[in-house]
Order: sequence, then structure tokens, then C-alpha cells
Amino acid sequence: MFENPLLYVAYAVDKLLTIYFWIIFVRALLSWVQPDPNNPLVRMVCKLVDPVTERISRIFPTKVGMVDLAPFVLMLTIMLLQAVLTWFILGAGTGIG
Repeated sequence: MFENPLLYVAYAVDKLLTIYFWIIFVRALLSWVQPDPNNPLVRMVCKLVDPVTERISRIFPTKVGMVDLAPFVLMLTIMLLQAVLTWFILGAGTGIG
């Protein structure tokens, strides 16, 4: 598929960040419907997202009324990381950087 190993790394990083982006999105949706907290899927999603959003909330004031913008901030950060890291890795991998 790719001739340079760094391109595999860029592809993997891009896909992992995309998966994490969608996990954050699912967590935001779950906060609206209040699912069963004993559900294993709900617990896994919460364990993956909540520690990061709690850190963001400690650093920045993310509560606006009853809405917590920490997941949105995290999603924007993921998109920025995705763009910067893949650009950097692809630039290094192709010798353009």
C-alpha cells in the first residue's frame, strides 16, 4: 500500500484519532439520554472520554449554563492534532517537511 513506513504511521495515527473523535461524539450523545451506567459499552465510552474532558474542564471554564463544552473542545483538539501530526509525519515520510 505505502512504500515508506512513516506513511503507515501517518495512516494509523489518522485512523486512531478518527475513532477517538467518534467515541467523543457518542459520549456527548449519551450525556443527553442518560443510558444505563452499568452497560459495558457505556462504561467503556465513559472511561475513554471522561478523564480527558475532566482535565479540560479543570484548565478552562467549559460550562456555559447547563452545557459542558469540554467534549467540543476535545473534538476540536483532536481535529487539530490530526491535521498537524499527519501533515508532519507525511512531510517527514515523503521528504517534503
